[in-house]
Amino acid sequence: MSNYRLISSDSHVYEPADLWERYIDPEFRERAPRLVHELDTDQWYADGDVKFGVVGTNQQAGLRYEDPDKITMEGRYSDAPAGGWDPHAHVADLEVDGVSGSVLYPSVGLNAFKLPASDLVSAIFRGYNTWLSEFCQYYPDKLKGIALVNVDDILSATYELRRAAGLGLVGVVISMRPSGPSYAHPSYDDLWALSQDLHMPISLHVGTSRWRAESAGTLLDQLVEQTTRDAYPRNAIASMIFSGVFERFPNLRVGTAEFGLAWAPFFLERMDHLYTERATVFQVHRFAHGSLPSDVFRNNVFLSFQEDELGIQLRHHVGVENLLWGSDYPHAESTFPRSRAVLEEILVGVPAEEQAKIAGQNTAWLYGYS
Repeated sequence: MSNYRLISSDSHVYEPADLWERYIDPEFRERAPRLVHELDTDQWYADGDVKFGVVGTNQQAGLRYEDPDKITMEGRYSDAPAGGWDPHAHVADLEVDGVSGSVLYPSVGLNAFKLPASDLVSAIFRGYNTWLSEFCQYYPDKLKGIALVNVDDILSATYELRRAAGLGLVGVVISMRPSGPSYAHPSYDDLWALSQDLHMPISLHVGTSRWRAESAGTLLDQLVEQTTRDAYPRNAIASMIFSGVFERFPNLRVGTAEFGLAWAPFFLERMDHLYTERATVFQVHRFAHGSLPSDVFRNNVFLSFQEDELGIQLRHHVGVENLLWGSDYPHAESTFPRSRAVLEEILVGVPAEEQAKIAGQNTAWLYGYS
């Protein structure tokens, strides 16, 4: 059995049913997310009658190994594992899983990116960030929280980023597809500068597309989007690289979560090819010292994954130091409670030094684990 340290770069809380009753600005209380016990499932609503997500797969960790046919989008909050909202139960589950620490993202909170009302989105995020900071304070050496930040308004986004850092949170997640201009636009520069200066890495997590009128679709549309979902972070990262964001902010760290790894080698090759072979066609930003887009990527971008054997085989095309394993606890696709065994199988044949980096050392460095 391996003896490297496992730290999950992508785990989740499952927000308590009364979180936004307790943690939202008073003027938003009537519009805040609330859990309704419906006939077949518990359904979240926000802003009146806007459906805001279900319990379902957000809380079915381990079921894929026990009885995968029972994985469902339906479910009751009372059936959810306590580790989603109780830090003591969460740490107990870490011990069961052989994992030393969790970098924590939301579950229900991710759905807020899809709400139309920007002012409510920001209020939901503020309440969540305050609650998450208190959750992590019980075990600050094990639990590290990632704040939610709404970039619809950059001034308020920078304020919330600064407040999140003051609360002890260690990074922020922003929309993988913003409602405004692309991340190449200079209007985001204040956010990038503050993220760099506060050492708060930025994540693009799956499920964080900002609301647009055409967002709602059929089940087929949703299936297609899930299949090609890495297109959004690729667009975001390419925009930042080609526009020179990382040259202006060389210590800025931006990464993806729950998009796997295997897409990245071709993405890097494609960027380099267009940059070098079509330089006279695409006369945009040119990098100093002969650097290529792939060099910028390897210096500034990290990738969190769960189970991607092909991506591990291609790891040197991306850079071992850029790869971070995550368990996705307590979601249905989580590797809990078999994380070490699953990761050992994925890392078969990988040198021990590289195994240790991927399993935990890279995450420890990025998020300040001792």
